[in-house]
This record gives sequence, C-alpha cells and structure tokens, in this order.
Amino acid sequence: MNHADNAAVMEFFLTRRSRPYRTLTTPTPDREALEPLLTAAVRVPDHGKLEPWRFVVLQGQALQRLAALARTRGAAMGLDPDRISKTADSFASAPLIVAVIAAPKPSDKIPPVEQCYSAGAACLSLLNAALASGWGANWLSGWPAHDREFLTQGLNLSDSESVAGFIHIGSETCTPPERPRPDIDTITDWIEE
Repeated sequence: MNHADNAAVMEFFLTRRSRPYRTLTTPTPDREALEPLLTAAVRVPDHGKLEPWRFVVLQGQALQRLAALARTRGAAMGLDPDRISKTADSFASAPLIVAVIAAPKPSDKIPPVEQCYSAGAACLSLLNAALASGWGANWLSGWPAHDREFLTQGLNLSDSESVAGFIHIGSETCTPPERPRPDIDTITDWIEE
C-alpha cells in the first residue's frame, strides 16, 4: 500500500498540548488570522453535509457580560460559590473565546448524536488549528454549556442548539509541563476473529 507520510503533522499530534486557559493573554488572533482557523475547524466528518455547527466569536464586553450572567445564573441554580467564581472568571479573564455551537439539522438519515459528534470534532479541529498556528488554546465546556437559560440569554441560542465547547485562544504566557498519557496497551483490544 502506498501512503503519503507527513512526519511534521504526526509529530504535532504526538506532542500537542492544550494550554491552561488561565495562562492565555493578548494579543489574540484578529479576524484575518482567525478565519483560517475557523476554516480548518469545519474540515471534519459531516455525514449528509448538514453543517450541524456554527461559531460565535466572543471578545471584550461580550465576555464581561457572560461573566456577569454566569454569576447570576450560578447563584440562581444554587451552585457552590467557588464553582460560580471559577466559571465567571473563565469568561472575564479570557482574551478571546470561540463558542462552537452544536446546531443539529432535521434529517431522516443522520441522527442528532452523529451531528453532535461532528460539532465535537469541530471543537478539536479548531483547538488543533490554533495550536498549530502558534497560539495557545484550550477547550472548555462547564455548566454554562448545558444551562438553557445561560444559552438563551447569553448567546441567543435556539432551543435545539447547545455549546459543544468554548475554545479559548490567545498568546501563551508559559508552556505547561507534559502530563501522563494513557497506556495504549491497556485501552486497546485487537480483534482478528
């Protein structure tokens, strides 16, 4: 079998590492720099060509508004104050967040769960595109991604939409140490019969 080898890309995948969101700062990619990352993000499996995702780019005052909403909604939900504060701070201190919106489309052939997987793939592709372009990036979700009131009030999502991930992107202030990775032998079964 003849196959093309791209050692540099494989090395990137074998060594990629998300950057903790707290370590990201300005500058961030401007629109011109962000558009290729978004273009890369949608090159994912999309059975039926439904495009069951979209993006909301959050910056500046929008992030402060979402931080305040996280505080309000977290208190209304009776969440632990430390959890509320951590979530609100993840918005307030972020230089830029791309919310990847899972936006399933009606289909007799492609079930909603497969469309959700495609949105998750878009999250990972955006994260990897940002990292490969020299930016620091992290994929978060947390309770705001699942709170209907937060999604409606904060992001104006329809009832059928949700957040697959909040992708934080910025300049990294430090390189995190490598962390333990799974032992492939303990998580892989080889079936031949």
